[in-house]
Amino acid sequence: MAPSTAELQRRRTFAIISHPDAGKTTLTEKLLLFGGAIQLAGAVKARGEQRRARSDWLQVERARGISVTASAMRFDYEDHTYNLLDTPGHEDFSEDTYRTLTAVDSAVMVLDVAKGIEAQTLKLFEVCRLRGIPMITFINKLDREGQEPFALLDEIERTLALEPTPASWPIGMGKNFLGCYDLLHDRLLLVARKQGREAHADVCRGLEDPTLDRLLPDRAVSQLRDDVRTVRALCPSFSHDAFRAGDLTPVFFGSALNNFGVRELLAGLAELAPPPQPQTAVERRILPEEEAVTGFVFKIQANMDPKHRDRVAFVRLCSGHLRRGMKLVHVRTGAVLPLHNPMLFLAQERGLAEEAWAGDIVGIPNHGKLRIGDALTEGEALRFTGIPSFAPELLRRVRTTDPMRAKHLSRALYQMAEEGAARIFRPRVGADFIVGVVGALQFEVLAERIKNEYGIPLCFESAGLLTARWVSGAPSRLRQFETSHLAAVAEDHSGDLVFLARNSWHLETTIREADGVTFSKVKDN
Repeated sequence: MAPSTAELQRRRTFAIISHPDAGKTTLTEKLLLFGGAIQLAGAVKARGEQRRARSDWLQVERARGISVTASAMRFDYEDHTYNLLDTPGHEDFSEDTYRTLTAVDSAVMVLDVAKGIEAQTLKLFEVCRLRGIPMITFINKLDREGQEPFALLDEIERTLALEPTPASWPIGMGKNFLGCYDLLHDRLLLVARKQGREAHADVCRGLEDPTLDRLLPDRAVSQLRDDVRTVRALCPSFSHDAFRAGDLTPVFFGSALNNFGVRELLAGLAELAPPPQPQTAVERRILPEEEAVTGFVFKIQANMDPKHRDRVAFVRLCSGHLRRGMKLVHVRTGAVLPLHNPMLFLAQERGLAEEAWAGDIVGIPNHGKLRIGDALTEGEALRFTGIPSFAPELLRRVRTTDPMRAKHLSRALYQMAEEGAARIFRPRVGADFIVGVVGALQFEVLAERIKNEYGIPLCFESAGLLTARWVSGAPSRLRQFETSHLAAVAEDHSGDLVFLARNSWHLETTIREADGVTFSKVKDN
């Protein structure tokens, strides 16, 4: 059965990206609250059990108060179904974010009103730009003092080479923050001053509507009228074509902590963000309205349920109408995979997916058969592109401090490697594993997770290595290379050959002298 056009048009699959502490997790919580997925507002700031953000479900995330792994959440609001992918903000976990961005059709960039565009925000924006992902901007924390709105718009234009067009405009800031004017629908949105009440919205007939004079102080309404006239004179009008081409970003203002502007952001996603878009495979483009089911694995998560040592593959459906019980072909192995228990997610919580459509994110339980980048189809041989693994920047040897648990270490490390939490290398010479990561915090998180989830205490030691490179070439060339560099080669968890360089001279010399061998910093999964 071909996918229903109505079902496709209802869906919005998007990621939230930001620099740490811009309020991404709080915004995620409030979006879920509006979608009815959670019942408690302010969970991030509450105490005890209530303090656990629903999108931060790992024990280490709850203990540290940071997101270290991407999580998927599906919810309905009004007439739309949203697949929200919350990404790690910390740069040490950016690889998980890069892979997650392969599974979305749009993104929400969260900026702190006081700090504007920060380093990690810029990096993630560049990834979105490379992938052609349309971007909506949410300027957060208007309940605090920050930069002037015009200065933030100028920073977006200068730093990102992106034309900003305000979808709303703030009235005051900090303790004088009164609300926003909805520029798309000519509505006045006022902050609810009583706890538990929602923001008040009044439909206006333009800036000269006396409703503004009745509800706002004289100075505030005068400033609003001046600002909006300037915005409309200087900023481009919203254009769907420019937005979806990645040349323009609609800008919303609000305070996620105070629940203000979140409803308007959701409405903006429904109105402006694209429905499921075509996906690219080596063989061809896959259209969401095609009848046959196709999808790709963009994330593996081990131990979502520590009691059962499970592994769940997160799959972005690219086309078709998936139904529980149907069988798909695992293209890499040719095996037939029956979907007895496909899942939908709310972070760690899950439910059976009786059906799903293109654009949805579903979970497939597996026991190590599925890998990041794998394609699932109804029989067609497809290879999806652009799902990367990056060469690690830090390398250390790893061993357990409990000799009785040594034989279990291999299994734990390989499961962590399968989900992309780290690169695991088994040298041809020596018994120790080498662990490679992008950022130093990953070592700490990896040690905590393996201790908590597998009961194996770890320690990391210097490996005397600078970096790693995947090597490829004709089989005869690779055998010759391996023989002549036996002490410096290893195998990753997928069985691919890796060169481990001691220093820059070692790397450069080997690359120059190796004949018929290619060295790569990035590997497509």
